[in-house]
Amino acid sequence: MPSKSSTKPSITLYRGWSDPGYVWSPFVTKLEARLRFAGLSYKAEAGSPRTAPKGKIPYVEISRAGHEPEMIADSSQIIGRLVEDDLLPDLNADLGPVERAHDMALRALLEEKLYFYQSYEKWHEHYYTMRDHALGSIPYPMRVLVGLLAYRSTMTTLYGQGTARFSGPEIDTFREEIWKNINSLLVDARKRRADTRDAKPCFWVLGGDRPSEADAVLFGFIIGAMISPAAPTSQKVVKSFPAIEDYARRIHDQYFSDYQVWGLNQALIDYCIMRRLLSKDFEISCRTYVPFL
Repeated sequence: MPSKSSTKPSITLYRGWSDPGYVWSPFVTKLEARLRFAGLSYKAEAGSPRTAPKGKIPYVEISRAGHEPEMIADSSQIIGRLVEDDLLPDLNADLGPVERAHDMALRALLEEKLYFYQSYEKWHEHYYTMRDHALGSIPYPMRVLVGLLAYRSTMTTLYGQGTARFSGPEIDTFREEIWKNINSLLVDARKRRADTRDAKPCFWVLGGDRPSEADAVLFGFIIGAMISPAAPTSQKVVKSFPAIEDYARRIHDQYFSDYQVWGLNQALIDYCIMRRLLSKDFEISCRTYVPFL
């Protein structure tokens, strides 16, 4: 184990894509949220599953003075290691046993249930959109072959796990039930925050005044649904619950304001920026649609 040092190491996060802003993977956004909740700086790079430890995205490279760079994969293991090295706080340290159990149950619901329902939607129901995004760096015709291999591997996993044994409409019902119950938790959490007259903008899924580990996971899955064209059903369901979008939007505004808000049209953004220079009144109306202006 590397010795702890008062000098913070350099952290490079490999996200799978070089595009700035949010990526489709909920686990990447989960890890970014944990880093940003703590104000821990990092550098974002694309990377590749072919060179990643365990063949998984995301992964990080931790560089310390006088030590060889260390590569770590799996979002939960990365977070655990950074907590162990006192680079991230333990968000669940002050939770009681019941709250810890609720937090673990929420994370398991999202990462061990919803993840597979969303994988089915992306890889089976919207295969070509998912293939061309996930494998966009691979040229044709090789992308066709690799895509078929990825599809077969994914569907084999989903069948063995159990999801692919159900019909599409049945999976839609399971998925909506999860989001409906998440929404109920967030409605209650938002009400409790309003009742305390706390001026802090964010509210958290367990109803406390600080995030828990479940919040990073939940935010990642909300963003994964909201920005992916390969998940239109999930996006429609999430948008049907205002408390879910409100929860994510508040986290975005406080911790991810440098990223483009999901659902915004870039042409509208550019138009508002130009008109902003000409009219103060137009700037005010633009903020209705492009709030970060």
